[in-house]
Amino acid sequence: MTGQHAGPRTGPGVSAGPGPARASGARRHAAYPYALYLPAVVVYLVIFLVPTVMAFYFALTRWTLFDSTFVGLDNFRDFLSEQNLRIGFANTLFYAVVTSGLKVVLGLLLGVLLTGKLRLRGFLRSVVFFPVLVSTVAVGITFSALLRPDTGLVNKALAVIGIDGPDWLGDANTALLSVALVDVWKGVGIATVIYIAGILSIPRDYYQAVAVDGGGAWHRFRHVTLPLSWPATYSVIILSFIGGLRSFDLIWTMTRGGPGFTSDTIASIIYKQYQAGFFGLSTAGNVLLFIVVTAIVVPLNYFLGKRQVAA
Repeated sequence: MTGQHAGPRTGPGVSAGPGPARASGARRHAAYPYALYLPAVVVYLVIFLVPTVMAFYFALTRWTLFDSTFVGLDNFRDFLSEQNLRIGFANTLFYAVVTSGLKVVLGLLLGVLLTGKLRLRGFLRSVVFFPVLVSTVAVGITFSALLRPDTGLVNKALAVIGIDGPDWLGDANTALLSVALVDVWKGVGIATVIYIAGILSIPRDYYQAVAVDGGGAWHRFRHVTLPLSWPATYSVIILSFIGGLRSFDLIWTMTRGGPGFTSDTIASIIYKQYQAGFFGLSTAGNVLLFIVVTAIVVPLNYFLGKRQVAA
């Protein structure tokens, strides 16, 4: 027996250990999950990123379907000089605040009601969600007929109880608010579904603890449901506020920005420029709307996110 160590054994019957082949297989295995993201990345690039970049470019041009001329920031200056832009901006903020606020309040109340012990709970959930499935244009046309001052069903119903209903869509004081209320009727179903999911995810132990302490329905709502459904509230506020800032189809169907410019929003002003053939100007308006929505929603999302963490 010698004091020397045996050298490495080599030969046909001896494994060479981990080598380049195993390292290559490990790299392929590590890359496999990322390959699953590829279809989503392609869709995101084609549907969102490329059109966004093109919009920023064409906002700097006067363009038609066949040619374009670079004009720099002229389109932005012209759009910002629109005489009714200030009204449109104020209306947009008003519309977004009213619709998102009412959807939060009504969605929470309906969520609490529809997670309770009701005999027709499933049917009522379907009824609340049904307006979400109806075309926005169809809803706008229907409510335009219902809100007519002389022949509309709403004013006829008010006349039965001795109330003289206003011209809901023809009066500058009620037109935008009327459209906002219709928007709430149509969209509160989504808010309700979000709240139902949030409330059902709250552990029952908390409610049992309140009951043991002698608390009633109000205490369960105040101390359990309201604070612990904050993630649902956060989602509803963000989604409905963004939708309100970008709203166009319902407003255009019901009032076309009238009477006058009193119910114009930024989106309807953009569409009027497009109708007039000012494609570059309307594209610049869309870019500005994108910037406005981002400038409002990003800080709001940060603030609400901090509150959610604190809660």
